[in-house]
Amino acid sequence: MQNRQIQIAELPTAELTPDHFKLVEADMPKAGDGEVLLKVILMSIDAANRSWMKGATYRAAVQAGDPMPTYAICEVVESNSPKISVGDIVAAEATWSDYIVAKGHRVEKLPKVETLSHLMSVYGIAGKTAYHGLMSIGNPVAGETVLVSAAAGSVGGYVGQIAKALGCRVVGIAGGPEKCKWVEDEMGFDACIDYREAGLSKALAAACPNGVDVYFDNVGGKILESSLNFMNEKGRVVCCGAISQYDTDNPTGPRNLPGVIVVKRLKMEGFIVMDFAHNDAKCVRAMQHWVGTGQIKVTEDIVEGLENAPQALIGLLAGDNKGKRLVRVAADPS
Repeated sequence: MQNRQIQIAELPTAELTPDHFKLVEADMPKAGDGEVLLKVILMSIDAANRSWMKGATYRAAVQAGDPMPTYAICEVVESNSPKISVGDIVAAEATWSDYIVAKGHRVEKLPKVETLSHLMSVYGIAGKTAYHGLMSIGNPVAGETVLVSAAAGSVGGYVGQIAKALGCRVVGIAGGPEKCKWVEDEMGFDACIDYREAGLSKALAAACPNGVDVYFDNVGGKILESSLNFMNEKGRVVCCGAISQYDTDNPTGPRNLPGVIVVKRLKMEGFIVMDFAHNDAKCVRAMQHWVGTGQIKVTEDIVEGLENAPQALIGLLAGDNKGKRLVRVAADPS
């Protein structure tokens, strides 16, 4: 039996294209002592995937010939680990493959839920990133203004909904009038600015008449530069990502650092979701409450088929998703 796998054919130096990937048939991996053989069901597609191709980050750099790394929900099909049973549903560091082998102690057993994909979206990477970044770094207070870039994305949409649940005024930034309308109508933001239109600064001034207390940044670049100018004194900038900079060899801005931080006494902090793993249970309880009360809508954008993973990532970088993007590799076993 062969194992389909998508590898890096060539590391990109500019914009990512399908030619940077190749679909290969590899030998079926075998689980050794203390290991488990996992069938990949759902893979997370994230902007960070692109940054891993540019060199070492919080994980080792991806090289040409490597299978593309990801996080996945998997079914255990063979176990040599005393703590993991065949049939368990687990979360694991994985690759773009049909099957992977992992150390038994490195996988996380997942609870039974009605919709498996929610464990990767609202109760998984996207929801946890939104919650931990906003609550632990942004520290929003009812009545404050929270600005969110990439507001139609997997993390941004949850950030805005959490902030609304906490009593904040929430303004989003997204690309295109249709997306902005969706952010306002479906995600419940008070306003959403189209960054593709001319006059971003004027639009920010109109949407944030009392300034910005918390800016949750997913994009970096010129949008970050413009947003910093509208921060209130003692404002908090949550640096989650820089999607505008990942797929280019000519990164832009911001040019107003460190001056604006000093003058406005801003706090600007980056984070990785794993930094707050000790608070994951608290996060999931809060998200379950807000989903249950209808204050958070779960939005997912699922692409079918392992072979379509490259285009799913390329499309994400171009902003064609609404909500958490996933690739379904195999059917839900339930």
